[in-house]
Amino acid sequence: MRADFIPLDKDAKPIHFDCVYEREQYPEDVTEKDIELNAAPATRRHMLDFLAAVDKRGRPVADIEEGHISTASCILANIAMDLGRPLVYDPRKRVVVDDPDATKRLRREYRQPWRHPSQA
Repeated sequence: MRADFIPLDKDAKPIHFDCVYEREQYPEDVTEKDIELNAAPATRRHMLDFLAAVDKRGRPVADIEEGHISTASCILANIAMDLGRPLVYDPRKRVVVDDPDATKRLRREYRQPWRHPSQA
């Protein structure tokens, strides 16, 4: 019901605050169909931040570029684990350097009837 941070530095002030549970603030979440209750607070904050960025014509905290970097990092890590070797990625060319097998794994077939724009 609260958070406390007690710094090692004796001159620094401790921090204390009470927690507000999302379920208390947004009780409708409990009855929302197919909601992931553990993800609802983060999703809500991202949506509010996105709407504020639209209103202010700015960039949200989790903009598309950050999403791409985070997703690409995970995909490359999974490919490296599958292949059992480290990878060097060239983001400008969008290839794994000197590794055509790994590069091939960066893209998969689209479900029908969808087609990649470069093949349309």
